[in-house]
Amino acid sequence: MTLEELQNTIRSEVGVLLYFSGENCNVCHALRPKFKELFDKAFPQIRQIYLDAHDNPEISAHFQVFSVPTMIVFLDGREFVREG
Repeated sequence: MTLEELQNTIRSEVGVLLYFSGENCNVCHALRPKFKELFDKAFPQIRQIYLDAHDNPEISAHFQVFSVPTMIVFLDGREFVREG
């Protein structure tokens, strides 16, 4: 997914979760299934997008992701909450 495609998705969806992780991040691997289960059950209308921060440096830089895991939730195209 390119940065432009991701920005279009964020603008067009009601809600988007961006979950940035890293290949060697054990915490990332432990949390990902928990977040997926939570969002699948409690927030099914929010689209979930999982990205490796190291494999997507342009996207990571654009969203100012400096550590992993980082979760950013967008509602109606605007950043609503960020945890990292």
